[in-house]
Amino acid sequence: MIQIPSQLVKELREKTGAGMMDCKKALEAVKGEFEEAVTWLRKKGLSQAAKKSGRVASEGLVGISVQGLRGGLIEVNSETDFVARNEQFQDFVRTLVNLSSGVASAPLSIEDLKKVTYPGSERTVEDELTHLISTIGENMSIRRLGQVEVKEGLVVSYIHTQVAPQLGRIGVLVGLSSSAPKEILEELGLNLSMQIAATRPEVIHAEELSEEVLAHEREIFRAQTAASGKPEDVIDKMVEGRLKKFKEEVVLMDQTYVLDGKTKIRSVIEETSKKSGHPISLTSFLRYNLGEGIEKETTDFAAEVAEQLSK
Repeated sequence: MIQIPSQLVKELREKTGAGMMDCKKALEAVKGEFEEAVTWLRKKGLSQAAKKSGRVASEGLVGISVQGLRGGLIEVNSETDFVARNEQFQDFVRTLVNLSSGVASAPLSIEDLKKVTYPGSERTVEDELTHLISTIGENMSIRRLGQVEVKEGLVVSYIHTQVAPQLGRIGVLVGLSSSAPKEILEELGLNLSMQIAATRPEVIHAEELSEEVLAHEREIFRAQTAASGKPEDVIDKMVEGRLKKFKEEVVLMDQTYVLDGKTKIRSVIEETSKKSGHPISLTSFLRYNLGEGIEKETTDFAAEVAEQLSK
């Protein structure tokens, strides 16, 4: 039988919330493949991984900016929250996101942005980042960068848990394509942005979900219901019911509007279009949650001291 390192069992337990022995069994069953073990636990109904994004580790800031019909969103990481409160670091993040939404050649990649001349200096953005690291004395990185743009209409921005102008821990951009009055688009865009910040949809329309994703979820749901002992046709209905619920969670248009708890998002947009007298289309959205998906590096201080004393 394959030997499973205890550290791998510990990491799987931290990610899924399953018991230690269940994690060991899962890893043994899939020959130590971590992500396959997560799926194995979900199939057995032993994991909360689908509802848990993991132990968010990185600190820093999410920056947001809208200039005209283009908006930019960026995440810049630091090692500690202390640095995230540093005005010099905040100015750096704010400058970068303003560049990302204002440069004519947008959309930019991180590599493109690093080559841009940093405003007020002769350094590039990459050189300015290096300078900032040496000045503050803590490692930093530009983790991700994105833009939302419309040809006509409005790009609406929203920062949740704002710590300074344009900066916070969750940022959302929404692109609305329409000739409707600006004030109507602003209100709708803000409400949709708050919806996205709260519910974390993955796509706008159900058709955007890949067959691979749907097949994966269907396989998990079937494994979870197989032990019920019910007839195959009943299990089929149960699986499709769970798949429908899954879509209602990850597809924005199928979500229930959080402001009234009953209306579907697609109906909210349709009703606003009728009232304004102009068709309104949600063309794209972008949501960044600081540190999302990054596991925190934990250290055992007592073990570190013991190791040092043993040398």
